Amino acid sequence: MKPIYLDHAASTPVHPEVAKVMYNMLLEQYGNASSVHTFGRSAKKIVNGARDTIAGFLGCAPDEWVFTSGGTESDNLALFGATAATTEKGKHIITTAIEHHAVQHTCEELEKQGYDVTYLPVDSTGLVSLSDVAAALRDDTVLISVMFANNEVGTVEPIEEIGRLAAERGILFHVDAVQALGMIPITLRELPVDYMSFSAHKINGPQGIGGLYIRRGAPLHSRQHGGLQERGRRAGTESLASTAGFAKAVELAVQGLPGRQDKALELRNVLLQELDSRIGRQNYVVNGNEQHFLPGILNVSFPGARTDVMLMNLDMERIAAASGSACTSGSLEVSHVLQAMNLPEEVLDSAIRFSTGLGNTNEEIKLVAEKVETILRRLRSVD
Repeated sequence: MKPIYLDHAASTPVHPEVAKVMYNMLLEQYGNASSVHTFGRSAKKIVNGARDTIAGFLGCAPDEWVFTSGGTESDNLALFGATAATTEKGKHIITTAIEHHAVQHTCEELEKQGYDVTYLPVDSTGLVSLSDVAAALRDDTVLISVMFANNEVGTVEPIEEIGRLAAERGILFHVDAVQALGMIPITLRELPVDYMSFSAHKINGPQGIGGLYIRRGAPLHSRQHGGLQERGRRAGTESLASTAGFAKAVELAVQGLPGRQDKALELRNVLLQELDSRIGRQNYVVNGNEQHFLPGILNVSFPGARTDVMLMNLDMERIAAASGSACTSGSLEVSHVLQAMNLPEEVLDSAIRFSTGLGNTNEEIKLVAEKVETILRRLRSVD
């Protein structure tokens, strides 16, 4: 059986058109974009061209875009950079209990540096309440950080409403949009956001490169020193192949967004319909919000079948999925996202994340449902 990859929320295959751009770049360009000779100017043109392309498709000015090494660095740069630039105004940060570790762990580090962080709760679908955000605001609040869409359950948060609330109070607002790009229309100039983080490898681009939108006028102290690249906001020689590949990936993702959405929703519905017919709706639980969700992420629990056991059996069937958990030192650690949603223990312990993307077909999804049925029957017979 051909392997079936259903872990696109973790990383996506590079699009052939992106790979072609990068291949040509690796062969033809090798100058340093900071050099003043012909080779350097040629390299600088490539970096600036990639920046212009991304800014055009995401609706911001080119000078509001900074290339980073990925989503994690982008989140770190936004949180550390914004707070370092506003220390005199206060040391209170608001975020949620379901953020990616790139935000969560950064907030924990800021707490060690004397900041007070409020971790807002979410409801059982992973949705944060606007009223909770409003109630958490203080005179010394300097930053709010809320993800656009959750990477584990796909719930889409009320970003525009939170952004307007922050703007009314003069509070900086950061959004982790790593999972949202390519699935949700994003026009940065129209959003009440000061910083927004992105990553190329979630949209069929290369690993190892991301970006941070910094609204013109938003304060930011650089975290990486050693050069004047990125207008002094992020030192380091730019990767020509990666920047060009990222730009191509953004172009394809934005231009093809309606089709991507439709196909992802179709695959999601096929999987749910097949599970209904094969194991019965009463034998599984969908985790996440039914109205506000990314169609490409479907988090499902199969009560009675432990997550690690299900993943192992799926892998033996050559099906790559993920969990709402992280395996650390051989022990299964329950997802902080699912815990924050206060789900029942049998749901927490049996969550599987299926995330679709480039190359997945209806036939593959039907086969996955068939294998899930077979695995569950086998596990129950053993019990």
